[in-house]
Amino acid sequence: MSTVTAYAATSATDPLAKTTITRREVGPHDVQFDIHFAGICHSDIHTVRGEWGGVRYPLVPGHEIAGVVTEIGPAVTKYKVGDRVGVGCFVDSCRECSSCKAGLQQYCIGSGMVGTYGSVGKDGQPTQGGYSGSIVVDENYVLRVPDALSLEAAAPLMCAGITTYSPLRHWNAGQGKRIAVVGLGGLGHMGVKLGVAMGAEVTVLSQSLKKMEDGLRLGASEYYATSDPATFKTLRNSFDVILNTVSANLDLSAYLSTLTVDGTLVELGMPEQPMVVPAPPLVSMRRHLSGSMIGGIPETQEMLDFCADNGIAPEIELIAPDYINEAYERVLASDVRYRFVIDTESLRGE
Repeated sequence: MSTVTAYAATSATDPLAKTTITRREVGPHDVQFDIHFAGICHSDIHTVRGEWGGVRYPLVPGHEIAGVVTEIGPAVTKYKVGDRVGVGCFVDSCRECSSCKAGLQQYCIGSGMVGTYGSVGKDGQPTQGGYSGSIVVDENYVLRVPDALSLEAAAPLMCAGITTYSPLRHWNAGQGKRIAVVGLGGLGHMGVKLGVAMGAEVTVLSQSLKKMEDGLRLGASEYYATSDPATFKTLRNSFDVILNTVSANLDLSAYLSTLTVDGTLVELGMPEQPMVVPAPPLVSMRRHLSGSMIGGIPETQEMLDFCADNGIAPEIELIAPDYINEAYERVLASDVRYRFVIDTESLRGE
């Protein structure tokens, strides 16, 4: 085992603090890599604060990870020392169920996917995430970062990128499709960029117009304030797909009414309260309410390659590890445009 410097949560209420953790020895199929950058996802905050269920502390968050390979196991065939790689939201799965065999490891129906943090790994130890200096992961759950992507830009793609790419691909975003993105945050700004790159016409639906200039700069054709009741009258029967990137309980009747026949509202956020689903707007236009969660390994690699080929990168603010707690507060205040990324150099050097 190796000792690594990291930032961990010790309870749901205490600030994250510098500590050391151990990583398992590199096994036959393992890849060890130095973490250069780790994105901060809102789900990190939900998990750290115990808002999504029980947490085994200490917990090192982080599932938007990019770095450089430093060691490989003797049976590794996909990577070599010096390769630029990344890891997203999971580090293992059963590998045998129909979902895993189809490359949909995120929907593993066997033993379930093993989260990058907060789960139990194949060594029987709790998994710890990317707010750290290095990590050891089975080569089958490691992703290659194309040369055209910087490592700091690649990190948020491992979650924010694939979380929006997957539903856009699944619901065939492209030429002739009208897509709405609810919320212009870490997920939403990637939904806009990816939807536009796929050829769709993209509209942003946000509470106010304060980010309108950004939304249009990122490629959106239109930008509407959902606090204005006229918005939903104007947009009635307009969209083929809506991506809801916010974890708030929407007035589903209003949003569903903006879908065209056979349109789909895709839930990406995780509201704390149960959603009230009205039947009339669903049945009247054969509309659909669905959900989507990240992507499998093949699709995530496809997304990285797509971003590299199309010059797509997240809008980021680089921070040092000792700024993590302040960054959490700013995320909660929606005071980031649009993703914090931790430069982990100081964690690698200790």
